[in-house]
Amino acid sequence: MNEPIISVSGLRGIVGESLTPEVAIRYVAAYADTLPAGPVVMTQDGRTTGPMVAASVQAALMASGRTCLDSGIAATPTTGVLVRHLGAAGGVQISASHNPAEYNGLKLLDNAGRVIPEEVGKQVIERYRGASPEWRSHNGLGKTQLVEDSITAHLAMVADICDVEAIRQRRFRVLLDSNNGSGSVLGVPLLEELGCEVTVLGGDPDGLFGHAAEPTSENLAAVLPLIAATNADIGFCQDPDADRLAVIDESGRYLGEEYTLAMCVDHVLQKQPGPVVTNCSTSRMSQDLAEKYAVPFHRSQVGEANVVDLMLSTKAAIGGEGNGGVIDPRVGYVRDSFVGMALLLDAMVARGGPVGVLANDLPSYAIHKTKVDLDSKQVPVTLAALESHFGDATADRLDGLRLDWPDKWLLVRASNTEPIVRLIAEAPTANEARKLCQQSANLII
Repeated sequence: MNEPIISVSGLRGIVGESLTPEVAIRYVAAYADTLPAGPVVMTQDGRTTGPMVAASVQAALMASGRTCLDSGIAATPTTGVLVRHLGAAGGVQISASHNPAEYNGLKLLDNAGRVIPEEVGKQVIERYRGASPEWRSHNGLGKTQLVEDSITAHLAMVADICDVEAIRQRRFRVLLDSNNGSGSVLGVPLLEELGCEVTVLGGDPDGLFGHAAEPTSENLAAVLPLIAATNADIGFCQDPDADRLAVIDESGRYLGEEYTLAMCVDHVLQKQPGPVVTNCSTSRMSQDLAEKYAVPFHRSQVGEANVVDLMLSTKAAIGGEGNGGVIDPRVGYVRDSFVGMALLLDAMVARGGPVGVLANDLPSYAIHKTKVDLDSKQVPVTLAALESHFGDATADRLDGLRLDWPDKWLLVRASNTEPIVRLIAEAPTANEARKLCQQSANLII
C-alpha cells in the first residue's frame, strides 16, 4: 500500500507507509491554499502516532503563513465548534476514524466548522497531486498558539439541546466506552454536567485501544456484560474521534449505530418537526419516522459532506448517517456522539422509560452487507443488469444503484479505492436481507 486513501473530505493511510510526514505536509499545504485568510484549528484523536502527524501539520500550516491553533486531543465535532468559536479559517482533525492503530489520517473542515464540501475537496486533491507547495519566506511564516480550553463551548451547545435539570434529577448510571480515543475528553465532563454516575472504559486518550476501534457488536463483546456488572442504565460507545456513537441498552443488548440516529430522529421530531436527511445507505427507520410525523424526508449520496449539503439546502431539523453519526444543526453540521448522548438521555426522561423501550418502539429491520470483486469497467453494465433483473423495484441512480420495494431495499455501489462493489440490503428479517444480497451477488459473479 504505497498511496494513502484520499476522499473529498480527508486522507488516511498506514503510518510510515502510505502516510508519511511528506504526505501530510503536502496535503495540508494544498488544503491551506484553498482557505480564506485566518488561523487554522488543529486537533488529534489520541493515537500514538498523532504527535508525529501533528508536527507535520503544524509545519505545513506555519510554512504556508498560517497560525496553527493547537487544541490538543479533541473529538472531530469539537473541532467544528472550535473553528466557529475561534473565528478560524478552517480545521484539521488528525484521525483515522475507526481504522486500526497502524493508521492515521487527516479530516478537513471549512470555516463554517463542517467537513469540507465536495468541490473544495476536489480542489485540495488537485493541488496535492499537482505542483509543489509555495512556501513562505522567513518573514512570512505563521506561528502556533496553544488553545487551553477546547471543550467549554461545545459542552454548552450540547447542554442547550436537552433538559439538563430533568436529566440531572434522574441520576442515570452510564457506562462510557471511549476506547482510549478522544471521546472521554468531553464525554466525561458532559455526562457529569448532566448529573450522571459515569463508569469510563478507555478514558485515557493515549490511542492504546482496548478493542478494535469500530464500535460494532463483535468488537464490543467484552463490553456488553459490563452493563449488568455496573448496573448501568445505558452504555455509550464511541469511535476514536467521537463522531460516531453505538448504544447498549439496560439489559446489555447491543442496539448498534443504526438505532442511534433513528432514536434521536424520533425524539427531535416529537419536539420540533422538520425535514430529515440521511444518506442512501442508512436504515429506513428514519424515513418511516419522517412519514409518521408528516415531515419531508430527503436522501443524499453516501458521505458526511453530502448529508450536510442536503441538510443545509432543505433546512433539516436533524440528519446523519447510519454509522451512529447524528448531526443536529443546533450544535453544528458535524456528526456528533455527544449530541447523541444528550438527546438519548433527554428522550429517556421525556418518555419515562429505558433506552431499550425507545428502540423497541421503532420500526424493525435488519441490514446485511457484503462485497463482490468487480473491475470498474464492468460497473455500468452490471448496474444496468441488476436494474433490469429487479424490474419490480423502484430504481434510483443517485449513488450507484438503489432498488426500493415497499418493505426492503438494496444498494450497490462501486468502491472508490478497490476493484469491488459493495452491496447493502435492508429487509424485515436478517434472512431476507442476506438473501437479497446473495441474489445480487450471484448475478454479478
